[in-house]
Amino acid sequence: MGKVTARDVAQRAGVATSTVSRALNKPDRINAQTRERILDAARELGYVAARPTRRGLVALLVPDVTNPFYFDIIRSTQEQLRAAGFLQLLIDTGESGRTESDTLEQLSGLVDGAILSATRLDSAALVEAAGHLPVAVINRQHDQIPGVLIDIRVGLRQAIDHLKALGHETVAFVSGPPDSWQNRWRWHEFEEQVQEQGMTAVLVGPHPPTREGGAAAADALVVTQATACVAFNDLLAIGMLQRLSRRGVEVPRDLSIVGCDDIFGADFCNPPLTTIAGDTEQAGRIAASRLVTVLNAEQLPATRTTLIPTHLLVRESTGPAPRSTTDGRTPRSSGP
Repeated sequence: MGKVTARDVAQRAGVATSTVSRALNKPDRINAQTRERILDAARELGYVAARPTRRGLVALLVPDVTNPFYFDIIRSTQEQLRAAGFLQLLIDTGESGRTESDTLEQLSGLVDGAILSATRLDSAALVEAAGHLPVAVINRQHDQIPGVLIDIRVGLRQAIDHLKALGHETVAFVSGPPDSWQNRWRWHEFEEQVQEQGMTAVLVGPHPPTREGGAAAADALVVTQATACVAFNDLLAIGMLQRLSRRGVEVPRDLSIVGCDDIFGADFCNPPLTTIAGDTEQAGRIAASRLVTVLNAEQLPATRTTLIPTHLLVRESTGPAPRSTTDGRTPRSSGP
């Protein structure tokens, strides 16, 4: 018989290869009975796990490297990792969960760990990836994986209060990518908070979280009864502002727009964008620090996810709700 591998142990124990890796390297992530079965199989086969060699390289995966939201994350993770003796490898996954999964599989054995920012992996795929490679996440919450979440709730509450004070009664959430956990979470929080205020919540989308996606979202928004909206991110909101201007819909006279993230450029678009802001640099630093803690086999905090608070920045894209016409609709231009 040739050299015994983890695959051989997995077949003997009747589990996945990734489960063998977790049993041997991260025993706290697997139940005791399964771990004992794997250890018995390893002993019977004479399997000895190879001792990992540190390569000094950590991958940062982002869905869209051109999105200014990630600029501060890229810089802060790089600085934190460099201080700990690691180089950063930046990878753009193109808003694709499949690309992200394939990339992580290719990276196994090439890097020491990975930071996943706004991962598009579902919960099962995320746990599977973490079984092969140490990971930390940004803008994702999972009880088994260390990470950082920019907590939209306080900033969103301030945005809803702001719009209600301006007289808006029907408010839309312009949805981003459907496979984004963060997008689904933001819609859930939005709907709950709007209804608590006695207002009507409308869902528009999903749309790609880009300026081009914002153009399509603007066309979808103007046929609803909403007089204001909160967009999944600032790129969507800025794309909406551009499209609405071409259609002759004035912001904020006809529609109020709120973004999320306060990206570079949000304060000098036309009009300057009201948006929900959080400290992305801090998010990047903490995520990198959590991953280094895992790589150094040190004790993580009891709370796996660190929450970063948010707040509303009021600029010029929000204003009083427009007056209704006699048929109850708000007057809007219907240009090309």
